[in-house]
Amino acid sequence: MKYRDYYEILGVNKSASEKEIKSAYRKLAKKYHPDLNGGDEKAQEKFKEVSEAYEVLGDPEKKKKYDTFGSSYDFSNGANFDPSQYGYSYSSTGNGNFSDFFETFFGSDDRSSRGGFNFSDIFSDLGGRSKRKSNYRQQYNTEISISLKEAYHGTNKHMALSLNGKNIEVDVKVPAGITPGKKIKVNGEKYGVMGDILFKIDIHTSTTESFDGLNITKEEEIYPWQAALGDSIVIDNIDGKIKVKVPKGYRGTGKMRIPKKGFRDMKGNVGDLYLKFNIVNPTNLSEEQLRLYEELKKISTRE
Repeated sequence: MKYRDYYEILGVNKSASEKEIKSAYRKLAKKYHPDLNGGDEKAQEKFKEVSEAYEVLGDPEKKKKYDTFGSSYDFSNGANFDPSQYGYSYSSTGNGNFSDFFETFFGSDDRSSRGGFNFSDIFSDLGGRSKRKSNYRQQYNTEISISLKEAYHGTNKHMALSLNGKNIEVDVKVPAGITPGKKIKVNGEKYGVMGDILFKIDIHTSTTESFDGLNITKEEEIYPWQAALGDSIVIDNIDGKIKVKVPKGYRGTGKMRIPKKGFRDMKGNVGDLYLKFNIVNPTNLSEEQLRLYEELKKISTRE
């Protein structure tokens, strides 16, 4: 069996502090992580080596056992020795996670405690590519822009992305009621990318509407006679057509509040709809309309 010098693998001396060992591991893990090396086999093997080294040197109990054995015998990295001559028996589990040397001395417990170190910290400074939950799962962050109506009803989007130099097309299912800033996670392995793709939601509105919390403000055009006489009009709301009444004598100021006709989020909370009426003339006035306007002009006096 070959002896493994974990200090040499991490590039630290035997008197290195816990902080120095951790720092060396972080640097090497980032350098050789498979997700950052395009699946290079040599990088994967090197990554396994540094992970195994830190599994031992980052755990006080394992480190003490390793140091006790290493200090008693003059071994160099890669030197062959017979573990049975030193009171150890070897039987491999064949799980491939750690070396025969590791399993001989520490068994097949590869839960990677690493002295309480959170492996996700390795990627805290990689430009948004963070890790969570699974120790070896990469995350990619991007955005997806949808309309207010798509956010309300839900939609499916087909997105073209370039990740790690690879062009992919991803199908994203947007749930009804999603709000700005929420993220949708897509398993990248379905598209040949290791890790998860996170789509941050951006909701865009038209020039005649705005979105604040769960409340929607919408602008509607009405004609002068509707403002003067009042009228019932039908508008296209986010959840379908609704009939509203324009108040008699409307002067183009203020807003009309319609309760519970705003945005409905994923928890069932509903906002209000606010209508602002803009008074406009028809694009093309008929001769009869022009005649009536002339009559109105003659009999009208400015207040």
